[in-house]
Amino acid sequence: MEIKRPLETAQFIDHTLLKADATAADVDKLCAEAVRFGFKTVCVNPVHVKLAAWLLKREEPGVCSVVGFPTGATLTECKVRETEAVIKLGATEVDMVMSVGCLKASDHKAVLKDLKAVVAAAGGVPVKVIIESGLLSDSEIVRACELCMEAGAAFVKTCTGFGTGSASTSAVRLMRNTVGNALGVKASGGIKNFNDARAMLEAGANRLGTS
Repeated sequence: MEIKRPLETAQFIDHTLLKADATAADVDKLCAEAVRFGFKTVCVNPVHVKLAAWLLKREEPGVCSVVGFPTGATLTECKVRETEAVIKLGATEVDMVMSVGCLKASDHKAVLKDLKAVVAAAGGVPVKVIIESGLLSDSEIVRACELCMEAGAAFVKTCTGFGTGSASTSAVRLMRNTVGNALGVKASGGIKNFNDARAMLEAGANRLGTS
């Protein structure tokens, strides 16, 4: 994907605000920026979904919410209820965190059950699965992507930005090679400027998460 100008990246960006101290005023500013620059969505914590959905109800950007964030170590039942709740409040996309510990323990059955439950709860709303690529080996990244495809996810996503490591072009390339055109690939974590964004898109990402 050839991107020559910074403004061309706007359509791929989930404009993100997941800090614990984010206020309603911060969300208002985030949404105004998303409208101004033509970002794909805003990505906020569940507590801010209702406000963001109201602010953007007549605008183009959608509202993305995180689920099981940031560790992915919550119970599947909690992720399911959280997914249902944020969609009811107006979320148009869901970014869930995979059970990374289960993946690293090769408990693929548990990971797949967790993923399928959230995808089912989303009821057709796109689910992007955060695999924390910075914590995984190449073979684990491949397996994580395969499980996401099997579960019916819409995207695989590199990182929360709250864990160890950031998005890398090598991880994005490996994720894209694994999923082909079956899923989207979202690069998130440490994307700080236009050159970073362009590198991720050229590596195979078709969505970017950045604050």
